[in-house]
Amino acid sequence: MAQQATPVRRVRLGKAIGPEPTAVSGVVLLLPGGDEVSHRKPATLLATSYVRTLGRRLMRTGRAEGLVTHVVHYRFRGWNGSDANQVSDALWAADEVVRRYGDVPVCLAGVDMGGRAALRAGGHEAVNSVLAIAPWLPEEDVAASPEPVRQLGGRRVMIVHGTNDERTDPELSFRLAARAKKANRDVCRFEVHSDRHGLQQHRDEVLSLAEDFVMGVLFGRAFSRPVADAFAAPPPLGLRMPLASGFGRRR
Repeated sequence: MAQQATPVRRVRLGKAIGPEPTAVSGVVLLLPGGDEVSHRKPATLLATSYVRTLGRRLMRTGRAEGLVTHVVHYRFRGWNGSDANQVSDALWAADEVVRRYGDVPVCLAGVDMGGRAALRAGGHEAVNSVLAIAPWLPEEDVAASPEPVRQLGGRRVMIVHGTNDERTDPELSFRLAARAKKANRDVCRFEVHSDRHGLQQHRDEVLSLAEDFVMGVLFGRAFSRPVADAFAAPPPLGLRMPLASGFGRRR
């Protein structure tokens, strides 16, 4: 009996989160985490729960401005070394945004391994900004040594990391931010003191920070004072900016 061919997995965009605006003027592509090595199909609900929460928050704030948010559903669960599957999937998703919506600014917003994919894919011509939350940046990786940063030139970049992250080393995201800042002044990084990888202790503040950033980079809203200060401050100050408890509640 002939063996059945293995089905080809394709990257796809999830349905727009919430109702789509009449006219789309900005897009956030949400990049979930994954595994270091795996060719299994990603687990849809659990793997995307954090970015879907972020997408709902952004949609509620930005729909009147024409914002659409989509989760990127990868082909595989793993980064898979030099294949960097999640990067090519993110680049495909940016191409798909251009096909669907035309010439609109795109923000890549990734968590964990999705944060690394967002940073790597930030050079796509449609992307004007990158948000990397608790990004996975292995210290010794044959796929990238050191991790590239030139593609981030001309983009607004924000990295957010918990200081007690036990899964992705916050010191590595600081080092990457410091390298990126040398080539691109529009880089900032916030530290969420005492929070761990899931950033649950200060979840509301992190979501408010993401909202502040996205609405500023996509639609030109004025940044809050802490965000503006983080972009303007020289390193290391703007790369170790503490995220204040209660951020966003008094704006």
